[in-house]
Amino acid sequence: MKEKLERIVQFIKSFLNQNNYKGVVVGISGGIDSAVVAALCVKALDREQVFGLLLPERDSSKDSLTDGVLLCETLGIAYKIKPITSVLRKLGIYKLFPPAFLFPRSIQERYVIGKWQTLSKDPFIDDLLDQGNREFLKGLAYYRAKHRIRMCTLYFEAEKRGYAVAGTTNRTELLTGLYVKWGDDSADFEPIAHLYKSEVFELAKELNLPKRLIEKPPSPDLIPGIKDEFAFGMNYEELDRILQKIEKKEDLSNEDPQKVARVLKIIEASEKRKIKSVCLKD
Repeated sequence: MKEKLERIVQFIKSFLNQNNYKGVVVGISGGIDSAVVAALCVKALDREQVFGLLLPERDSSKDSLTDGVLLCETLGIAYKIKPITSVLRKLGIYKLFPPAFLFPRSIQERYVIGKWQTLSKDPFIDDLLDQGNREFLKGLAYYRAKHRIRMCTLYFEAEKRGYAVAGTTNRTELLTGLYVKWGDDSADFEPIAHLYKSEVFELAKELNLPKRLIEKPPSPDLIPGIKDEFAFGMNYEELDRILQKIEKKEDLSNEDPQKVARVLKIIEASEKRKIKSVCLKD
């Protein structure tokens, strides 16, 4: 892991030098991926060259903001909290569903999970394929707009400073489509896109990040109640092991056949998310 860490540090230094960026902006979500990327950037650069941007909105967990601030203060980097609720409200995003913020978080989470399970037989696959009934599609538009507004805000802050936007997407997310197209997949460079989620956790320990960040359940934090492993139908240890075996064309006979089938189905469906702009060819 130390060798992997040093390789990433050299990659960050080289990228900034070759492209004449003065520093890096990292979107700090309060999760493990952005925490690791921010810590790697601090390793590669002076602390003064790393700027953290926290972009909470109405549906964000309060813990996300608390953990994001904890990370920035632990790393000793400058940061700004810039809520995006008002922008989303002006776009009419929150009008798509009832005002859940009026209810306790636990009730919000139960409501969302109930909707998730009743609107589709397989919500994650339908999400990857951009399909489902009208209400389900409204839900996709609802949550995806948040990451796209965040992307615009990150670039606004970065370009004012002559900084690069650091991506925080890992290999597991790229292979399974757990990202928003034109949202959190958009960045100037991706320091951890070659690492599986389980490797990101290992790297977090190597970087001595706060235990609280390492132990919290991974979540997109876009709608209350939906955690990564709930959407996948398995934990990251199982998912990464199966993904690696598939990529290396290794024997899968000792894996749960239902989970293998699930992963293969997710990989196939995620191909649609990789399609960007399609053009006519002469």
